[in-house]
Amino acid sequence: MDDTVRYTIGELARRTGLSVKTIRFYSDSGVVPPTDRTAAGYRRYDVTAVSRLELVRTLRELGAGLDEVQRVLARETTVSQLASTHLGLLEEQMRLLQTRRAVLRAVVKLNRSTEEVRLMHKLAQMSDEERNRLIDEFWDEVSANLNVTPGFTEWLRSAKPNLPEDPTVEQVEAWIELAELVRDPDFRRATRALYQQHSDRRDAGEPMVGPEDAEKWWAVTDAARIASEADTPPEGAEGRALADRLIALATAEWGKEDTPEFRRWLAEQYDEEHDERMSRYWELLATINNWPKHPTTAASTKWLAAALRASTQ
Repeated sequence: MDDTVRYTIGELARRTGLSVKTIRFYSDSGVVPPTDRTAAGYRRYDVTAVSRLELVRTLRELGAGLDEVQRVLARETTVSQLASTHLGLLEEQMRLLQTRRAVLRAVVKLNRSTEEVRLMHKLAQMSDEERNRLIDEFWDEVSANLNVTPGFTEWLRSAKPNLPEDPTVEQVEAWIELAELVRDPDFRRATRALYQQHSDRRDAGEPMVGPEDAEKWWAVTDAARIASEADTPPEGAEGRALADRLIALATAEWGKEDTPEFRRWLAEQYDEEHDERMSRYWELLATINNWPKHPTTAASTKWLAAALRASTQ
């Protein structure tokens, strides 16, 4: 490398692809000062200045500010440290852009009103902490001051919505619907009423389902969902087996005997119209978190009711 070579500002512009105006700005700001000047006062630069200018251009293209560039050149920070800082900022910007893209796709698909779009955007921009807080507030309100099985509400609230960094349109739609659902006063009242029934039964000394038992109930309803989707007849051997599993759980919970009358009574409970919104709550969580399909559906409960009746014959 020939340290005696000098370049005019015009030659430097041709070598680097930067404009004379830009190089003059960097020179005047002290970022890439001229190596020396001619007798007429024209700036001249050596090969070190060329390398310095190339680094400045690269850092600026990566988003570094002029003060950050000067700190790197002064060795107050390293390129690696600067890159790490900008990488974190860039990844956060990408996450926001990806979420915004998903919201716009959802808007196109759902054709919402202007006010609804504002709410959708606000909900989609929530952080994980804000989403978790909204879910916690919901469970706090519906279970407050009630005699609930210890650990039951904690088990329910432990299922949190975690949108991935690059959510699909379906996941954003699911989160928006879930957020609107838990904010709905009518849904809160309905869920509170279910908790009140639970509390009243505990006050009366009845045995109640805990988190471990709830998973066993869900396993039965999940098997029923699969069977109903496969058009498996509830009157067959599979229906009888699931009815027996369900009865084993029900007799243990309510302290009842396994009789035809009790099976028919339980079938009536499954036949009744239930608030589908709670099932929808878990379906939406499953979509957001890429979990398996939620087991409880209207078809699965009807299938279990038919299986229970068939098991008494």
